[in-house]
Amino acid sequence: MVDLPVHTIVFEILTRVPAKDVGRSKSVCKQWYALLSTQDFVRIHCSRSLVSSNQRVLLIDDLTCSVHPIIFQSNDYGPSSIVTFPFHHQNNDVLILSHLNGLLCVCLNHTYELLLWNPPTTAFKHLSTPDSHGFYINNLDAIGLYVDADDDYKVLHIKRRSGVLGVYVYSRDVDSWRNIPFITRQEYLSPHFNCSAGTFCGGTLYFTVCECWIGGTNVVICFDVNSEQFKEISFPPVPSTGMVQGVLVNVKNELHMFASTGMFEMTIDLWTLQGDYWIKVLSCPPIPPISLSLWCDITHYVTNGNWFVMTKLRKLFTIEMDMKPFECFYPVTWFRGFKGAVFVETIVSPSI
Repeated sequence: MVDLPVHTIVFEILTRVPAKDVGRSKSVCKQWYALLSTQDFVRIHCSRSLVSSNQRVLLIDDLTCSVHPIIFQSNDYGPSSIVTFPFHHQNNDVLILSHLNGLLCVCLNHTYELLLWNPPTTAFKHLSTPDSHGFYINNLDAIGLYVDADDDYKVLHIKRRSGVLGVYVYSRDVDSWRNIPFITRQEYLSPHFNCSAGTFCGGTLYFTVCECWIGGTNVVICFDVNSEQFKEISFPPVPSTGMVQGVLVNVKNELHMFASTGMFEMTIDLWTLQGDYWIKVLSCPPIPPISLSLWCDITHYVTNGNWFVMTKLRKLFTIEMDMKPFECFYPVTWFRGFKGAVFVETIVSPSI
């Protein structure tokens, strides 16, 4: 039997423990602190943490922020723990815009500032700068979090200001913003178009762009994170007899969309992207219609053999599925942004 070095054994064990336990382990000794702070350790720990059993639901209301484990056997949330925001905020002020590998990109509504935040480690980073970068305006801007081929976590910020559309990228490694070209149709500058948060999948960041009236234009904008090139692909062929909303989710590195249509009541179908074309995965059977007012409060879909449509802590109804492709919760948002997020607890830092 080959004797493994002690640091190799420690590395292999601690890359498999929860994020909070890694934080406690750093105080054991200087050698452990150095080992657990390396980028290799953070990367391997993150990759081993991205499993459904490590998923948590973070919910924000006017006064508190709570984190709930997920119990897949009962399709429910476990006992909650209260999270204290490590940054200054006001009541009902924190809006979750995007999340990836345990990092949340949030906006403080009273100052418009963007932050990166890791809830279990409590680490955070202000992204705003004196030259007006890193400030987010709700209903005009869009945010996407991604990681490039060099393992650099980045934020893509699409801004609409006074008839001008600009795109900026923040790099965690160099701690700065820069402008990149964005060629698109002039009409997307109109506030009648709503741009979703970005969904990172297979080296591409995807945004839905939907016009806010019946029969309006609906497209998907794709951003290749390594070439930094944009392109536009079509929306799934859904009826245009009402308002249309497309919510993108990454399912085992395949892009899916929950496409909803309707006016006063909404219906839903599930699609997957193959190449540049959409294939319908699930034709929604007859379901209780969802009122538009209630639709705005929907927080999560759950998929585990059954498809659950939920608001915060209340299940609306269940759709039985013939297939069981994934055991995960997936976040769904109205265009005004998350008041909650499904995330995996990691030790990924918002700063280097």
